[in-house]
Amino acid sequence: MPVMTARSRTEKHRASTPLELFFDLCFVVAVAQAGGRLVHAVAEGHALIGIGGYAAVFFAIWWAWVNFSWFASAYDTDDPLYRVVTLVQITGVLVLAAGVPRAFDAGDWTVVVIGYVVMRLALTSQWLRAAHCTQGSERRVALRYAVGIMVVQLGWIAMLALPDDAPLVGRAAVFVVLVLAEMAVPAIAERDRRTSWHPHHIGERYGLFTIIVLGETIAAATVAVQEALDEHDALGELLPIAAGGLLIVFSAWWIYFAVPIHDYLRGSREAFVWGYGHYLILGSAAAIGAGIEVAVEEAVGKAHVSTEVAAAAVTVPSALFMLTVWALHARHFKRDLAEQLPLPVAALAILACTFAGSWAVFAAGLVAAATVSASVLLSRRPDMAG
Repeated sequence: MPVMTARSRTEKHRASTPLELFFDLCFVVAVAQAGGRLVHAVAEGHALIGIGGYAAVFFAIWWAWVNFSWFASAYDTDDPLYRVVTLVQITGVLVLAAGVPRAFDAGDWTVVVIGYVVMRLALTSQWLRAAHCTQGSERRVALRYAVGIMVVQLGWIAMLALPDDAPLVGRAAVFVVLVLAEMAVPAIAERDRRTSWHPHHIGERYGLFTIIVLGETIAAATVAVQEALDEHDALGELLPIAAGGLLIVFSAWWIYFAVPIHDYLRGSREAFVWGYGHYLILGSAAAIGAGIEVAVEEAVGKAHVSTEVAAAAVTVPSALFMLTVWALHARHFKRDLAEQLPLPVAALAILACTFAGSWAVFAAGLVAAATVSASVLLSRRPDMAG
């Protein structure tokens, strides 16, 4: 069995493994479940409850994925034991996905928490293996990770013991405290030594997961349009939504991959902010597909919401995606104000499209496409410094 020691940050030709790609695909199953329940909640007029549940479930999925990806970047041995433990983590996310409908519909988070704890304890065993194979400060970091993760899992299990009649505000407060505790573990564990994650590998990992999430968004929207066409003769109402949705997703892909982010990920401070901020980038990307489904259901009279609410289900996550990609990702490669403005302005313009009635999604798609065109033209200007 190979010794699990840190891999080099300057390793040549570092790329994602087939196991990591399989891991991502299985995690998107849970993302699809969360998105589906969000569609149901918003379409039934329970948007706030649906958004809250979606945010909670997506955090569990995203945080487990993030922790696996950064650990793998530093310590991936790809030997049989490593693969088996990774498959256990995949099992955990599938258990979590199975519990999503019950969590949304009945407020029973037991299965979701069990799946989450399975994933986290599997990762704990990886950190313990790393501690066993290392010495000095590297070993201390691994042990801090293992202990920190286990302590927080006890908190999640204890949360299940809250009485059923506990106030919603109290439950939300406990959830927020545990989320903050989870996110504090890396900062505490790495306070005097950084793990040796690989910038190019991390950039690729996040990019691949973004692609898969956007692909799931297109798949969900396609199924929604297909089902609506099968049940209703409403091609005229559905075409603008389908066209606008495609323009938004295509533009989201273009905007995200316009710059090579690994050139920016030089230090841990930049990488932590960038990595944590992807909760909003990935969460909004997945929510775009859910929003398109809501817009389709409203167009054929199946959703119990207004046209503006259905439009907002698309425009709000689309605007959030553009704004967060700009703030965390794209702005670091812009030369001047002219190049910085398109994405923030586009986010505001897409929000304004909410009030365009049945053409809101199509209008938002046109804005997104125009933003890509403007960004491309501006990037091709000659360098004035030269």
